[in-house]
Amino acid sequence: MLESPATPNPLRQRPLILGSTSRYRRELLTRLGLPFETASPEVDETPLPGEAPRALALRLAQAKARAVAALHPEAIVIGSDQVADLAGQPLGKPLTHERAVRQLQAMRGQTVLFETAVSVVCQASGFAQTELATVEVQFRDLTDDEIERYLRAEQPYDCAGSAKSEGLGISLLTRILNDDPTALIGLPLIRTTALLRAAGMQLP
Repeated sequence: MLESPATPNPLRQRPLILGSTSRYRRELLTRLGLPFETASPEVDETPLPGEAPRALALRLAQAKARAVAALHPEAIVIGSDQVADLAGQPLGKPLTHERAVRQLQAMRGQTVLFETAVSVVCQASGFAQTELATVEVQFRDLTDDEIERYLRAEQPYDCAGSAKSEGLGISLLTRILNDDPTALIGLPLIRTTALLRAAGMQLP
């Protein structure tokens, strides 16, 4: 007796890959309850000459997603990048204590825009869309002692702008304005879930 071909399961989802090694983005994506893997995108994050912070964040998010998607064409891949914008100048991860001190000294009393881009790409389906979440942050007029105590306590050297708003860094701020609450931590989940649905993933 011949068996009819198996009916495709409409509930079967494509693999989901987070194209990032950031523990902050991994923790945020875990909130959605979706199985996913992580992969390190091999992307040069050096800004182009004269590149605006917003353009840099968008370009790098797209580049990260496409780099991982090229290796996993059947998967839906998330790429993301965040750049702090201080008066048009990009501020990335300080990586060292000395650079973090200089960043926070430059930002004290200032309004800083944190540009967080998220890109979702599936090479097999041809899907590729990118969104940007802008968070406006007002820093207090910090003293050098306050900056030093904060950095020694939290050591946010892998965070753009040298502060963790989800931790003690919130004490450095007077105001946060945004429409996607997790964007400042590194992955705007409202925009991310919208892109995943558009890419064909089933979410509540």
